[in-house]
Amino acid sequence: MSGSSNAIGQLFSLGAQNYDAVRRNLVPCFDGFYGSALEVIGDWAGARASTTLEVLDLGAGTGLFSAMVMSRLPLARLHLMDVSDAMLAHARSRFAGAADSDVSFEVRDYTHGSLGGPWDLVVSALSIHHLDDGAKRALFARVFEALRPAGLFINAEQVLGPTPAAEARYRRRWDEQVLGSGVDRGEYERAVERMRHDRCATLGDQLEWMRAAGFAEVDCAFKQWRFAVYFGMRP
Repeated sequence: MSGSSNAIGQLFSLGAQNYDAVRRNLVPCFDGFYGSALEVIGDWAGARASTTLEVLDLGAGTGLFSAMVMSRLPLARLHLMDVSDAMLAHARSRFAGAADSDVSFEVRDYTHGSLGGPWDLVVSALSIHHLDDGAKRALFARVFEALRPAGLFINAEQVLGPTPAAEARYRRRWDEQVLGSGVDRGEYERAVERMRHDRCATLGDQLEWMRAAGFAEVDCAFKQWRFAVYFGMRP
């Protein structure tokens, strides 16, 4: 595990207990953000939604997104990967009623080593923005290789504004919306501290990196200020 990943893992482990409770406050567009990702997944799956699909969740955290995916793909077999054992402990509790063959967990830095597979679907939410640009590009290539043909990769993510003025606008709007939501000031400050580890890239750059990795049908399904949902398929 790299020093950077270890620091991020420790930081998120400290906030694991209340992570889900404040998600809606810290992601002001929560319903549209996650809802758009699920719509893409549902549209891609089509009739296969009632078959067994192999799904990898990168940076799965407490399993929030994985649980949403399972609600859309009830027969999916999920593998949750995260650098924080404390976060995955909450995910294990979330899926306590699921069969071991349906949900598995792995404490690991996903920036190194094989991603396993082949996977039908690779998902991630609010994790990959912690990587520097080179690591993002390398990860996209590794995800591509880990997917089956016609497999889908979808990332619900924070992105960098295309200009310094746009980035300042994103931050200003986020502050206004989060503080206006009534979130506890301490939770806001802890979120700001976690954001110091962010290495966001612009949406445009990330779409280009996905195309360069070989993905087809690359597109953005949702964007509101700093929050975006983008995806691509392996031909």
